[in-house]
Amino acid sequence: MSTSTRLAADTAMGAVTLNVADLDAMTSYYRDGVGLAVMEQTGPRVTLGRAGRPVVVLAHTPELRHAGPREAGLFHTAIVFATEAALAAAVYSVARLRPGSLTGSSDHLVSKAFYFDDPEGNGVELYWDRDRTTWSWVHGQVEMSTLFLDPNAYLREHLDERGLAGEAIGEARVGHIHLSVGEVATARDFYATTLGFDVTLALGDQAVFVSAGGYHHHMAMNVWNSRGAGRRQRTLGLGRVDLELPSSDEAGALVERLQHYRVPVRDDGGRVHFEDPWANAVSLTVTPSATS
Repeated sequence: MSTSTRLAADTAMGAVTLNVADLDAMTSYYRDGVGLAVMEQTGPRVTLGRAGRPVVVLAHTPELRHAGPREAGLFHTAIVFATEAALAAAVYSVARLRPGSLTGSSDHLVSKAFYFDDPEGNGVELYWDRDRTTWSWVHGQVEMSTLFLDPNAYLREHLDERGLAGEAIGEARVGHIHLSVGEVATARDFYATTLGFDVTLALGDQAVFVSAGGYHHHMAMNVWNSRGAGRRQRTLGLGRVDLELPSSDEAGALVERLQHYRVPVRDDGGRVHFEDPWANAVSLTVTPSATS
């Protein structure tokens, strides 16, 4: 196996694909609520993003069933905004479109975050990162917390005329993904040892956070709703998680690691596809501009 065992520092998350039952309602949510633009619509698939960067891909699959509450799959998609004004605009827009859909808000020390459920029950986090120079690391783990964050006070402080007018402000992208899995130790082995992420925070047998390049986390896996879950069947909800690697050499090194650990891979000529131990689908592509 190659001596390269870690993901490149400028690895980033790509778009998240969701299998959806009501394409119109879900498109409206991510377009009119979150403030993403429709970049492409081809038959049963709609790609939405900002500034030319795909964020969410909606795949119309009404024949699929909803996932059970204890199954593995998506915990939430986390979309990061460049400024607090941009975050406030998105939070305000979603709250107006779907009153009562806010499920929580927290100051995590590294970030400020607001949590929602989309119309089909997929978790959505909208957040803004503090500057990395303010993050605290103790014994190799990033210090995070769940401090109270008042949504109304946040909007009073950061919502400006552009946000009040419904303007989508600045850039937005997938910052991280949380997955529901059956066991944390297995998830850590797969995402850290096999894929090559670094562990940034471990919460015993409850959750593990991983990243590349010193980000607080690109992915997290938890068992809060799904302890003991087995492999997924294809359902509504999570369709695929995309990883963006900065070069073909980095992609080749990851494929070599996957093959070394006997993880089946499929190359369709544009992406390499594989699954984690719970059949959560992951793909990787080379995107030279990828950043964390």
